[in-house]
Amino acid sequence: MLVGTAPRRVAIVGGVRTPFARSNGAYAEVGNQELLTAALSAVVERFGLRGQRLGEVAAGAVIKHSSQWNLCREAVQDSGLAAETPGLDLQRACGTSLEAALTLGNKIALGQIDSAIAAGVDTASDPPVAYPRSFQRLMLKSYRAKSALGRLSPWLGVRPRDLRPVLPGIAEPRTGLSMGESTELMVKTWGISRESQDQLAFESHQKAASAYASGFFKDLVEDYLGLKQDNNIRPDTTLEKLSKLRPVFDSSAAGTLTAGNSTPMTDGASAVLLCSEAWARDRNLPVLGFLTYGKVAAVDYAIKKEGLLMAPAYAVPQMLKDAALKLQDFDFYEIHEAFAGQVLCTLKAWNDAEFCRDKLGLAAPLGGIDRSKLNVKGGSLAIGHPFAATGTRIVATLAKLLDQQRAKRGLISICTAGGMGVTAIVER
Repeated sequence: MLVGTAPRRVAIVGGVRTPFARSNGAYAEVGNQELLTAALSAVVERFGLRGQRLGEVAAGAVIKHSSQWNLCREAVQDSGLAAETPGLDLQRACGTSLEAALTLGNKIALGQIDSAIAAGVDTASDPPVAYPRSFQRLMLKSYRAKSALGRLSPWLGVRPRDLRPVLPGIAEPRTGLSMGESTELMVKTWGISRESQDQLAFESHQKAASAYASGFFKDLVEDYLGLKQDNNIRPDTTLEKLSKLRPVFDSSAAGTLTAGNSTPMTDGASAVLLCSEAWARDRNLPVLGFLTYGKVAAVDYAIKKEGLLMAPAYAVPQMLKDAALKLQDFDFYEIHEAFAGQVLCTLKAWNDAEFCRDKLGLAAPLGGIDRSKLNVKGGSLAIGHPFAATGTRIVATLAKLLDQQRAKRGLISICTAGGMGVTAIVER
């Protein structure tokens, strides 16, 4: 039902993902459906769900072929779940799988379903390759013709430029700027130094390497195609090595974003099992935590020139208001590291009296956070960022962390293309 029922708590049982791999490497020969199926199958096996019908599975990908219009449902049918389990495709750029978790969480809370898997997948190794609009028109004109001559004649006008492939764009349609170029503008606006960005990237690699060494990821990451762990992590990197990398998005002396403090193109998939407390109890499944709050926001990056990736700076305080919490009321913070600069811009904005007053309508700044509680098992800079897979990667990591540390709550913040942000709170 949609109304008239007391909301139920949304339990997080746990999650599994493939190792994340640099694109055009370990997963170069597989696509979204294979990767998503691997993550879903791992959850099915881990929690004894083979042959069971779940309330729903929701997942998505940012980069996918038109033939994958029913991607989630197809992967569900190969996952080991009962074929009667519905599948839902959705997409909110880099926030896709967190949005899937919130969408399914709402259904569980309202009693529409009792169990669900939220997931996300992306591979930049298998992008859809299109051709120019001129070639498309030519093919359609030939297809619509009624005679053999009519079908042949359009092809006589083919020119070499018509056959030049068009790969998926990484620029925002409204500005023509890539995400990296947009972030360069943000760090200049907020005065974020190259050194501070490199420091955050260094810490991300060190934390991720330490987490693997301690066995933290043992039950969160399932071997896939011979890969046992994320292959972007650089435990031997140093601040000196990072400082020698050239800027990528602004080659002038003012450029600060490099391959070291920006996420690499990555392939991978992740999934997390959500349910009501009763459903978990009936199956003797663990409950690591609860998904309790979520918020989405957007900024006008095109006309008002707000920073493209600054939407989480708005979504988090709105969510904190809903939850009657302060920014400092968290044991852990999982802020997606699309770029080190984005994380640092957001943290600086929350500490800025003018921004909090004029943009957020607050009487005082949100304040700072304890950086020792930030991305303590590594972030996207080290682990990698298969766009749609990052959200549920973070949910599963944070839920395990809270349970393991007997901590109370954690905050999730993810920036996305299109000037949006998706945030959530996980509690024990």
